[in-house]
Amino acid sequence: MKRIPHSVYSTLFGVVHLALGINVSLALVALPFLVLLVTTDPSLSWPLLALAAVPAGMGIAAAFGTFREHADGEPSVFRTFFRQLARHWKASLALSSLVVAIVVVAAVDVFVLVPTGPGAIVAPLLVTVALLAVATGIVGFVAITEDPRARFRDVVRVSLLIAVRRWPFTLASFAVIGVQAAVITQAPALGIGLTSAACLYVVWAGSRYSLRPALRPVTP
Repeated sequence: MKRIPHSVYSTLFGVVHLALGINVSLALVALPFLVLLVTTDPSLSWPLLALAAVPAGMGIAAAFGTFREHADGEPSVFRTFFRQLARHWKASLALSSLVVAIVVVAAVDVFVLVPTGPGAIVAPLLVTVALLAVATGIVGFVAITEDPRARFRDVVRVSLLIAVRRWPFTLASFAVIGVQAAVITQAPALGIGLTSAACLYVVWAGSRYSLRPALRPVTP
């Protein structure tokens, strides 16, 4: 019987270590959001959920930065995650706040306008704006970690253009995020503890590929 090479075990251990480390670190940063999601009715507590989602965006950016460093050969996960969090928290917090604000305003306007006559015309436009904001945020979090020197307005502008131009990757990201959201809704422990890192990795890989021609690579 042929023996499995040691490198296979090493690679497998590295992947498991990365996934578990990202899941635990992200859960710590997004703890207020997760607690509200599990202990309250989202239909009633959505203002608090929206507020708690803002710092969760910083954790997503830190996870993307950890993926990048891991791809470059960095074995540490927890230390890398929180180093990325400390390095990019200002830009990622600003981007997360912007995205959440746009989505909340658009969602509230949709619910207000749907019962009215003009709602049928305006609502699809507002939904599109919200989706574009989320898509811009996804690409933007990757852009922040790929080029920390980029100005915030340039990150937002380029991320929006990339999200629209590379729409197949954007749709793929939405599909993965939709599956992850369904998992967390039905089984929070499973979604938070096992599948979050895999979901974010797929989103990160697609967005990074889309951004490659647009942004300067990060320098040590």
